[in-house]
Amino acid sequence: MKFVIVGYGRVGSRTVRILDGEGHDVVVVDNDPDRIERIQTDGFEAVRGDGDDEEVLLEAGVADADAIGAFTPDLNVNFAACMVGNHHGCRTVLRIDEDYREEIYETYADEVDDIVYPERLGAAGAKTALLGGDFNVVADLAADLQLTVLEVGAESSAVGKRLSELELPESARVYAHGHDREPLTIPLPGTELAAGDELAVIAETSSIDDVRSAVQ
Repeated sequence: MKFVIVGYGRVGSRTVRILDGEGHDVVVVDNDPDRIERIQTDGFEAVRGDGDDEEVLLEAGVADADAIGAFTPDLNVNFAACMVGNHHGCRTVLRIDEDYREEIYETYADEVDDIVYPERLGAAGAKTALLGGDFNVVADLAADLQLTVLEVGAESSAVGKRLSELELPESARVYAHGHDREPLTIPLPGTELAAGDELAVIAETSSIDDVRSAVQ
């Protein structure tokens, strides 16, 4: 799979390393010459320019990318990059800081496939590690959110459906998917589900039972 990552700061650089380590093609966009040098030194393909410039993103290959992740500290740049990604038909993931007001979150959430809060996810990862590093441990991401991994049951109504057709509660999001015990990777809406597949799902605590019913 091919990914365009905008921003090579703390979030972007770690994401790039993970994707590259799983064998994906990754191109990084950044406008800082020092970061461009670091990207290349780290062994990754780099395109220098502004992440909200469509010509720059086209040079990075957004037109045939599976997904674009916009992870700069600038929300406006991130949103513009995702809108370019939407235009070219790829999955869009937007970084937003946790301290933004709820109404701002809702405005952006309607326009992209997923939003990530680095601070919140970092805390969830730390808790998971403290519990033994088992991703299947249900980790509290917030007072009313949980992350869990579920296996698609043989008799589940989800078998044969695409991820985009999966009937989940409105608050639920699929964050990773794996076939036949393979490592979980970033899912695409067109991925077809089969019995034995695993899904990492984040949802409100109150809707976890509904998520289980839809998947298992």
